[in-house]
Amino acid sequence: MNLVFPTLGLDHFQENERNEVRLLNHLTHGKNTITVPHKHDFFLFFLVEESSGTHTIDFVDYPVANQQIHILLPGQVHHWQLADPTKGYQLMMSQALVQTFTDYLQFSPLLATPIIELDEKAYLLFRQEFDQLSAELLLALPDWTLVGLRCRIIARLISRELERNQAFPSKASPILVNYLQLLEENYKIEKLVTFYADRLHITPNYLTILCKKHLNLSAGELIHNRLLLEAKRLLQITDRSVKEISYDLGFEDLAYFSNFFKKHTGISPRTFREQL
Repeated sequence: MNLVFPTLGLDHFQENERNEVRLLNHLTHGKNTITVPHKHDFFLFFLVEESSGTHTIDFVDYPVANQQIHILLPGQVHHWQLADPTKGYQLMMSQALVQTFTDYLQFSPLLATPIIELDEKAYLLFRQEFDQLSAELLLALPDWTLVGLRCRIIARLISRELERNQAFPSKASPILVNYLQLLEENYKIEKLVTFYADRLHITPNYLTILCKKHLNLSAGELIHNRLLLEAKRLLQITDRSVKEISYDLGFEDLAYFSNFFKKHTGISPRTFREQL
């Protein structure tokens, strides 16, 4: 029997009449120690007021410090070890809501870093918006239009910080943004650069030039990296066989998948799983 760690939804954290938004005061409702890696089906924006420790996202350990924003995307595997006490807000937004934002594609698995360091001025601005959102959600009858607008403002502020830190160069090339979206939708079944270039009405060579210019990786390397990331996630949080995982990722031959994984990581899928 396959045992799969749960993918947590918004209703796991809080009950209200809407499923688009949840906001937790971490000091009173958050957990400082999460040792079992898991994933969510929503966006999580964690405003850290005061803390230390480690937040592990997709197999990378990030140091936790005061006045940060942590960005966790749907499907990313994470766990953390935070100091006690930790103060801050956890804002959870559904994918459906975030996808209505014009700049939502900046929240990409290819972010240079999921952690934003905030200066005092930026932190106070975020804190004001989170406090206002919290006050609205605590009303007996929240104004859901205002809730949506405040979420949009927070997302826009995060996007602006990403642009300032050059964490995601979306404004540099709309074609690149569209490529990343197509890749996210099709990487399990389409592994050739020519497919994406055709859909974008450009040549494979030009797509690779754009990718190297803005992300320092070729278009093909981005496809490989996305496949490897998902393979690592499945190896960590499920007990599916390597053969089942290879089929799920669109590899018809187990040996080909194993060779692909070892070529890019230096170890076999089984060895990777054993080392976790």
